[in-house]
Parts: sequence; C-alpha cells; structure tokens
Amino acid sequence: MPAPGTPAALKLDQSTIFEFEARIPFTGRRADEEMAMPSWRQVFISEGLFGVLDEGDIATESADFSNGLVAPMASGAFIMTGINTGYVRVETRVLDTPPDVENGDWEEIIEVSVHAPAGDLKVESLELGPDADSAQSLSPSGPAWYRLRVHARGREILRDKVSIEPVEDYLLVAWQAPPGDATIIRTSK
Repeated sequence: MPAPGTPAALKLDQSTIFEFEARIPFTGRRADEEMAMPSWRQVFISEGLFGVLDEGDIATESADFSNGLVAPMASGAFIMTGINTGYVRVETRVLDTPPDVENGDWEEIIEVSVHAPAGDLKVESLELGPDADSAQSLSPSGPAWYRLRVHARGREILRDKVSIEPVEDYLLVAWQAPPGDATIIRTSK
C-alpha cells in the first residue's frame, strides 16, 4: 500500500493500452521524427476567425478579406476558418529565409505581408486570447514586416458549423521580409 500523500501505483492492462493507442493519430513517421517536428496546438474559433495579432491589437477596419483565407490588417492578420465555432489545429514555424513550398496535402496556401509594429505577433483566439503556455512569437526580430504563409486543409468539412473536435489544420510559416503583394500558391476555389 502506498504511503499517505504519494500517488498510487498505476496499473495498465492490455485493453487500456489499446484504447490509448487508438487515440494517437498515425502520421506515417517514426517516433524520433515525431519528436523533431513542431507540435500542433488547438485554437478556439469564434465567428469563423482566429488571429495572428501584434500584442492583441485588432485593426478590423483595415482587414483585407479578398483572398478568402488570410486577411492582413494594419497590424497582424485574421485567418478565416471553415467552422464557425469550435477548435482547429495550428502549427507555427519561424524561419530566417523564405521556405520552399510545402505542397503535401494542403488544400490552400496563401502568403501575405504582415506588419508587427510592436514586434509581438502571436496566434490568438479572438475570444480567449493567446495560449500563454505555447504561443510562439512569429516576429522574433521585433518590430518589422514579415511574410506569413498560411497552409489550410479541412475548411469545407463542417462549413459554418460547430466542431469541438478539430477537423481543420493550419500551418503558419513566418519570416522577416519587406512588404509585398499577396501570393496565392494554391486555392481550393
């Protein structure tokens, strides 16, 4: 019997292990490759949007929604989701130079310029704000212009619906660069 105040020994039977393994998505990569990959996080969506915001600043009046996926603003940008409310999976990467295009199974890929006058671009839920534990800065060089390449898949699965379990994935890749026009690399429309 464990001493008072210490956790009891954990017993796992084969059915518990199988149940746990069934919840782990198979990616086709080895475990050591998984450890090297950046992690996905869930972001809460309200009204079909989440933000890449600079110190939480939302310059809605300047948003350009013309490409249907990412709307740059005077500072930061909105990302438009398929779902209206719920959770999506988001991965962020910050690079020193523009990356090669990561085609994979991404349905949409659009690149825009994003201004960070305060130098603190972060992924944020418009309702809940940034996730303090895992919010990576997308503007490591401080106040400047950045390119933001947004990859998306799954936006048509539950269009304008509620989804507590994520069905959409977003990869956001940022690097410092002078401002430029939006570039549509791939679109589903």
